[in-house]
Amino acid sequence: MSETNLPVDVLRAYITVIDLGGYTRAAAALNRSQPAISLQIKRLEDLIGKQLIAFEGRQLRLTEYGEALAIYARQLLQINDEAVSKLKGRSVDGTIRIGLPTDFAVAFLQEAISEFSRDNPLVSLEIICDVSNDIIDGLHRNELDIVVALLRSDKNPYLVRAWEEQPIWAGSRLNDLRNLNPLPLATHPEGCEYRRRMFAALRSVGREWRIAYTNPGISGLQRAVSSGIGISALTRKTLSQDMVVLTPEDGFPPLEKISVGLFYKHMRMTDAGLALIKCLISSLDDAASPKNKA
Repeated sequence: MSETNLPVDVLRAYITVIDLGGYTRAAAALNRSQPAISLQIKRLEDLIGKQLIAFEGRQLRLTEYGEALAIYARQLLQINDEAVSKLKGRSVDGTIRIGLPTDFAVAFLQEAISEFSRDNPLVSLEIICDVSNDIIDGLHRNELDIVVALLRSDKNPYLVRAWEEQPIWAGSRLNDLRNLNPLPLATHPEGCEYRRRMFAALRSVGREWRIAYTNPGISGLQRAVSSGIGISALTRKTLSQDMVVLTPEDGFPPLEKISVGLFYKHMRMTDAGLALIKCLISSLDDAASPKNKA
């Protein structure tokens, strides 16, 4: 069977079209003509044998195959550009704006980011911790360069890699709230995927609840659970010693798994950004279960 090779320049054109939302803007960014970009996308579709891009009016939309290829294309471009940067000995410097969900920032990525900062003193990191919806929107508005966020739909055009994590119910060792009705909950604000999963799980068993505490930060939520203000959904890495895991035997139904993704726009990525992406992927590979992998 003959192998099909995907040219890097064609993949770069494809990702640039996605990141900029159209052929004309991609052509300007790559210093090519719009017909040349169109031909590259057509060539890529011929190589794959599938339609990758469709239009609804003037709005660009990726097909199912286009979504799948975009994930692999970003990974291939990352490897290509990282190799070129390394072999040419380019310096790693500049500013990177990162968006992280509060729980993953504390539980999975704090050590990796600290290590990256020590190893790359010429790189300035600007880190924003917020709910996933807001940091994804920040990437779309070009206010952030790299985002780790919970997947909120099947449409994730800037997704590079994804992982799964099983959230668990957590309560206080000091103050048993399990049998209270309505059940007091400690949650992040509206829009949080953990909050949505708690509500869905309790609704599935007909359990009533009330919001006893709301805080956008993970440390505030941890203190609320530890002190017995409310019960919450956390990851095992964010449990403290004064918390207990609550199970179905305690009356708490399993929570739907969380999918977390790494997102960025490749055309905006610097050598420093590519180095940080490699560090983040390694850390998340160690901490969670990969959902998709090239």
